[in-house]
Amino acid sequence: MLHLSRKVLFAIEAVLDIAYHASSEPVQSKEITRRQGIPRRYLEQALQNLVRDGILVGVRGPKGGYRLARERRRISVGDIIRVVRKMETGKKQTDDIDGSELGAVVVRPLWTELQDGLMTHLDATTVDDLCNRADLAGIVSEGRKNLDFII
Repeated sequence: MLHLSRKVLFAIEAVLDIAYHASSEPVQSKEITRRQGIPRRYLEQALQNLVRDGILVGVRGPKGGYRLARERRRISVGDIIRVVRKMETGKKQTDDIDGSELGAVVVRPLWTELQDGLMTHLDATTVDDLCNRADLAGIVSEGRKNLDFII
């Protein structure tokens, strides 16, 4: 069941932050927390799962952090949501709820249809699309701001 939990929002924001503020150095989780206000306990769990599922790459060491595992145009919002859904599998889904015949035959199939349509849209929306939206909104990328092209 698709629901907009805090963990889903935090994971999307974290991946977008890494993509948008990327520079030559990996993005550290403390920087994501500073910029996005995501609690560290949620962030670390989400980042580890995103690494495990091939969305991010973790870089160890004093200047370590996180990078995208592939180009931002090749990571969809749907990909990120699926990782979080795996993290939240312990929660009860509406498919498990007993109910009336109308609920089983009419309401739940309608909800499934809406979910499928939403996931299709989210699968078509890439991290690159979100970065372009941030750029159009005038949000300054710390990674690009710190680049120096002087020779």
